[in-house]
Amino acid sequence: MGGAVSAGEDNDELIDNLKEAQYIRTELVEQAFRAIDRADYYLEEFKDNAYKDLAWKHGNIHLSAPCIYSEVMEALDLQPGLSFLNLGSGTGYLSSMVGLILGPFGVNHGVELHSDVIEYAKQKLDFFIKTSDSFDKFEFCEPSFVIGNCLEISPDCTQYDRVYCGAGVQKEHEDYMKNLLKVGGILVMPLEEKLTKITRTGPSAWETKKILAVSFAPLVQPNHTDSGKSRLVHLPPVAVRSLQDLARIAIRGTIKKIIHQEALGRAGDGLKSPPRFKRRRLRRRRMETIVFLDKEVFASRISSPSDDNNNCEDMEEERLEEEEESKPSELKPEPPVNFLREKVLSLPLPDPLKYYLLYYREK
Repeated sequence: MGGAVSAGEDNDELIDNLKEAQYIRTELVEQAFRAIDRADYYLEEFKDNAYKDLAWKHGNIHLSAPCIYSEVMEALDLQPGLSFLNLGSGTGYLSSMVGLILGPFGVNHGVELHSDVIEYAKQKLDFFIKTSDSFDKFEFCEPSFVIGNCLEISPDCTQYDRVYCGAGVQKEHEDYMKNLLKVGGILVMPLEEKLTKITRTGPSAWETKKILAVSFAPLVQPNHTDSGKSRLVHLPPVAVRSLQDLARIAIRGTIKKIIHQEALGRAGDGLKSPPRFKRRRLRRRRMETIVFLDKEVFASRISSPSDDNNNCEDMEEERLEEEEESKPSELKPEPPVNFLREKVLSLPLPDPLKYYLLYYREK
């Protein structure tokens, strides 16, 4: 049993490894992964495994391996303002990362079979909003979760720009999944043991691309009621934001612009920003590994012949690393300042309004 990338010591190192292995390839996806600490979605007694590139399951709670989530995020080609449907939304980890990219005018819905997992996801979402400094770097599209079987979605539901299914889809349900998409939309799902990207190019036209060999537990088939009728899942309506909420978004955006202008002004005065803590260089690593974990299997990328040409270069870089490590270590800088929070708290406003602008955050 092994991972597609090496284990990290913290969330940033895990993301560094995913970038090194080319699972994360775009800046938007990288920012979303760095903003949410994967360990926050683990139960306390299992957090030691949070930064390994492995799936995790405890009871009904389940997280896919980081390399799977990064491939999904990249394949979805997310943009601000899109609508997203997560079938089998689980802990809400993926939905929250997607919400950071969709922004305040997107739509972010999830369907989850187990009520205890929905409760868990809501707790984790609340914790992220109230305690994470990363939250203030984004305008967030908050996920909404509903309970039900994702094969029983009401036929009158709206269609979505992006859809992901986190369970194995049988061939007989492929068309059902496709019909959840708008024209121009993208669906990513495990289909016939391949993580598959399907783009709807017209009312009856599709483009299909196989991304990665995987094996997920199959979708749970619906249980019909005693009357023989299925329990339809009604997704949340697409609501218009309140004037109060729009005002909060506008004020926070204005404050961020002021902070950015002030930073540019300080840079123009010749002030240097504090030295950034230098992370250790990651050695290139390609593993030919098949991973089996609780019915979920994924294949890591295959090393390319060009990697062999880097051996001499890597040896030289390793020698330089050792020389660097022999020098007195630099002091790790203080955690970054949350300038938005500081600016809001300094405004001549009543405290309840300040707290509203900060989403009543605790930290």
